[in-house]
Amino acid sequence: MSQVKELGQDTFAEATAKGVVLVDFWAPWCGPCKMLLPILDQVAAELEGEALVCKVNVDESKELAAQFAVRNIPALFVLKDGEIVNQFVGVQTKAKLLDAVRNA
Repeated sequence: MSQVKELGQDTFAEATAKGVVLVDFWAPWCGPCKMLLPILDQVAAELEGEALVCKVNVDESKELAAQFAVRNIPALFVLKDGEIVNQFVGVQTKAKLLDAVRNA
């Protein structure tokens, strides 16, 4: 079972307000997004208790995607206490994501 938490418009602000959160903006029809899913699962398992790993479906949460100016997916954001501290576009390695979250 995945430890990656699904967020939507109604749950996003509360989930990202405190601590470090890695957010993946994705869509089910996106090939690279599907490639990234097992990597996110590994990152979530390794960061359990340290940081939250979440995903936002851009088709279901268009307002959030617009708020973060998401133009290409997968788009990944590292948030600390609700503020963007790092961001990536495209498939990233597990090591790069772990490094970005741990240095937030």
